[in-house]
Amino acid sequence: MVFPTGDISNLKPDPDWWRGAVIYQIYPRSYQDSNGDGIGDLSGVIHRLPYVASLGVDAIWLSPFFTSPMLDFGYDVSDYRNVDPMFGTLGDFDALIARAHELGIRLVIDLVLSHTSNQHAWFQESRSSRDNPKADWYVWRDPKPDGTPPTNWLSVFGGSAWQWDGTRRQYFLHNFLKEQPDLNFHEPEVQDALLDVVRFWLDRGVDGFRLDTVNFYIHDKEFRDNPPLEESQRNASIAPEVNPYNFQQHLYDRNQPENVAFLERMRALMDEYPDITSVGEVGDAQIGLDIVGEYTAGDNRLHMCYGFDFLGPNPITGTRTAQVMQRFEQKAPDGWSCWAMSNHDVERHASRFNLGDKGLRLYAALMMCLRGSVCLYQGEELGLTEAYVPFEELQDPYGKEFWPKYKGRDGCRTPMVWSPDGPFGGFTDTKPWLPVAMEHLPKSVSSQEGDSDSMLNFYRNLIGLRRMRPVLQKGAMEVVEASDTVIAFTREQAGQAPMYCAFNLSNAAQIAPLPEGSWAEIGGLGFEIKQDGRQVLLPPFQAFIAEG
Repeated sequence: MVFPTGDISNLKPDPDWWRGAVIYQIYPRSYQDSNGDGIGDLSGVIHRLPYVASLGVDAIWLSPFFTSPMLDFGYDVSDYRNVDPMFGTLGDFDALIARAHELGIRLVIDLVLSHTSNQHAWFQESRSSRDNPKADWYVWRDPKPDGTPPTNWLSVFGGSAWQWDGTRRQYFLHNFLKEQPDLNFHEPEVQDALLDVVRFWLDRGVDGFRLDTVNFYIHDKEFRDNPPLEESQRNASIAPEVNPYNFQQHLYDRNQPENVAFLERMRALMDEYPDITSVGEVGDAQIGLDIVGEYTAGDNRLHMCYGFDFLGPNPITGTRTAQVMQRFEQKAPDGWSCWAMSNHDVERHASRFNLGDKGLRLYAALMMCLRGSVCLYQGEELGLTEAYVPFEELQDPYGKEFWPKYKGRDGCRTPMVWSPDGPFGGFTDTKPWLPVAMEHLPKSVSSQEGDSDSMLNFYRNLIGLRRMRPVLQKGAMEVVEASDTVIAFTREQAGQAPMYCAFNLSNAAQIAPLPEGSWAEIGGLGFEIKQDGRQVLLPPFQAFIAEG
């Protein structure tokens, strides 16, 4: 069965809509090509909006579509106030918002404020001399006496975070590609200019922002070197293990306290508009939750933060899931998180965790029942695996830098498959910018639409279940049991029937306790369990979701 998703004919005013929302991430380059150039575009997204609406999601997170030389595929912005011609026009963007709202879907756009492209007019002026009006808009620094970079800071994409510029005869800071110079947030005019960008898109009708690398905005004014990080504390959740970026404790190149004041300025601006949200991407492998707590404290900073806890390589166990949820409550008592298992930057979780059909369904159900909002990445609802992209077809500069130990991000960015017809799966009529994975074709949208037991319709059922029961969206969560193989918890909210959720994350049968009271299993999801007195018998990769 497919749970009804309610009236989606238009948007209903709700300043709290984001709390517990299901947000569907669209990577526009790979969603739908409408003009035959092999690259997805905004018109293609508009064409597929009825499909997005059929999923029952609350909002779309649209990855960058701004004017860009595309060295980092839109995360290197050269004009914040325009659409890159490969994606369309501002008129197409306005049409996208209008159609999404008509279908009851909100639109959150990806804002990249920490850095621009080196082709941005601001940088071109800034690098021209040391005394021009924008001379201090980027992070410039003289070399050490021996000509080496001013600090030991490293780039996420490999090597030094400093690039020499012969015109100014200074180094500039770039936390990512050398073609992505960092803006200087210590300069008030920079903050003002970026807030004007925020207002520009709010005036066009967007419903919020996903803020890329939000903890990278501000650097240490004293330019102190980062200390080394003990090997035992390193992990690969922010950068692959082959990257020496993981060898430092990033005390001074990011996470600076002055950032909070800017976030408060941004929130004050957003609060001038109705029903707006913000979700900050906090990338830090050691103190990420501390930063999340700081950035979401009170009601005058970010609305929520994007969690990395289930995006890394570590397997998801019941113990670790309970620890993540409990640590979030401790570190960010005022905060709200947005959970994801896949996105445009990481290996798809079907491959990362080596999940079969039953495992994928279980993990999806777990995420939909956790406290917090949910981000789904395009194709996740089809059960897509990571695609193999040979080196000669690789586009991602990150993958080219660390090949073959790290193959980059192209494997999760291959085109969406709409039909089983090869070789391009309904995405385009010509050779696409990345190859379509042949193993994805049998999992296409049209292949799954008519099958009530398909992964696609399972996701629709889950989203509908969540929408029908507000306790799953906003209710409190209390862990009943957590082990490496099982997690069980309750969800409770005043005026709503409580829910009990138990998940077997292993390939062996497990037992979960049943709390006091009367519990009725919610059917229609296809899980197979048995009740035996005050306990639930869970076969491998099965869940018990019940209402009290």
